Amino acid sequence: MSVRSDDSGPGAGLPDDVVDPDVDFRPDPTPSLWNWSVLGVIAIGGALGASARYGAGLLWPTPAGAFPWTTFGVNALGCTVMGAFMVLATEMRTAHHLVRPFVGTGILGGFTTFSTYAVDIRRLVEHERAGLAAAYLAATVLTALVCVWAATGLTRWAACAAGARECVRIPRAETPETEAPDREAPHTDRTEGPSA
Repeated sequence: MSVRSDDSGPGAGLPDDVVDPDVDFRPDPTPSLWNWSVLGVIAIGGALGASARYGAGLLWPTPAGAFPWTTFGVNALGCTVMGAFMVLATEMRTAHHLVRPFVGTGILGGFTTFSTYAVDIRRLVEHERAGLAAAYLAATVLTALVCVWAATGLTRWAACAAGARECVRIPRAETPETEAPDREAPHTDRTEGPSA
């Protein structure tokens, strides 16, 4: 395990494998300007994201006992944006240290919702729609995971196709069907028939 010592930001002196370098995990007995700025952008972003989700609920209300398409769509959209955003903010560019907390934790954290999802499931059960509630429960989790995965992959692919300066290429495993590009496949001439 190596330790960062080359910078003076929040990750200075922490192990390289710390999950989020924008957050200082060391205990600090006195609040610093750094902590307040991170909390401030999270609060502002959260207010924006939650307001957008509330607006979506007003525009597309869910009738009692019906599938909660608005919450489902909000969560799917938020997960899609999160997948793309994290690739852009962490792999393609070096973003300002407040961008990730503002967009990721704040806006997208306020926009997506677990609490409304849980309330929607409870309401479906109360309206004797337990099967629909179970389907919604499973579909939301599965859709969220697929959206993050797909957006991450598509964003990486688009960045590489556009010639991004830092392009993350995931190596393919070699199989008998796919040989390494530096090895030539044996030459077979398919124009000749069997030799006699």
